[in-house]
Amino acid sequence: MAYDEDLDARVSEIVGPWGTVRKRMFGGTGYLLGGTMLTGVYKDSLILRLGEEAAAPLLLDRRARVFDITGRPMRGWVMVASEAIDDDELVLWLSDAKAYAESLPPK
Repeated sequence: MAYDEDLDARVSEIVGPWGTVRKRMFGGTGYLLGGTMLTGVYKDSLILRLGEEAAAPLLLDRRARVFDITGRPMRGWVMVASEAIDDDELVLWLSDAKAYAESLPPK
């Protein structure tokens, strides 16, 4: 398994009705809303684009870390280990990522 396909299916079920576009990227998947990436799955982690302010509290969670797969950390992006992400958390985090993506200028 190159990436957590079960997590990807859960993400897709939630963000699909929002009109997102699913793309294969970085060996996993990414979901774009209006051309802006808001979430994805990389290996065994959920990727969330939240902005720096909203990402800070989530980074206190032991399962979370800054999104860095290239040696260059991406500010405002968080990776959360897929282990034990419950459905309520997933919906909340994805909704936060959607709100952030919608706050950005259109592409």
